[in-house]
Amino acid sequence: MTLAHEGVRITRTYPTTAEHVWRLWTTPEGIASWWSPDGFTVEVGTLDLRPGGDLIYTMTATAPEQIAFMESHGLPLSTESRKKFVEVSEPGRLSYTSLADFIPGVAPYDFLTVVELETVEDGVRVTMTADAMHDEEWTQRLAAGRANELDNLGRVIGTGEVNS
Repeated sequence: MTLAHEGVRITRTYPTTAEHVWRLWTTPEGIASWWSPDGFTVEVGTLDLRPGGDLIYTMTATAPEQIAFMESHGLPLSTESRKKFVEVSEPGRLSYTSLADFIPGVAPYDFLTVVELETVEDGVRVTMTADAMHDEEWTQRLAAGRANELDNLGRVIGTGEVNS
C-alpha cells in the first residue's frame, strides 16, 4: 500500500478471474459480501452501473469496537454513502466518486477511486487508487479501510461465499 499526498494506492492479486472480481464489485450481493470494513455491514439500496449512475448503500457499525469509535467521534452508527460511477469498462476498469458528507465540521466533497483489474499468470491483479481526503488523518483512515476491504474481498474469493 502506498500513501502519498496525492492519494492511496493498494494492489492485491487474487487466484480468480477478472470477471469474478468484477461481479463481486458490481452486484448488490457481491458488494454486500465484502465491501464493509470489519465490524460493519453494508446494504445496497441503489446500483445503477453506468457512467453517471449511482451506488447508494447504508453502512452500519455492528461490532462493539466500531460502535464505540463512532459514538466517541460523534458519528452516527449508520450512514448512507453515495458513489457516482465515472467509468464502467467491464471487466477491466471501474471508477467512481465518493461523497464524503459524514465528517463533522468538514464541508461535503467528492473524491475519486479507480479500480483496475488485470489478468496475470496467477489470477487477477486488483489495483485501487483513491484521491487523498481533506487531511492526513482521514487519508490514513481511508487507506486502512480500503486495505481491510480488499483483504475481505480476498477472503470472499478464497471461501467462495459469492459464486462465480
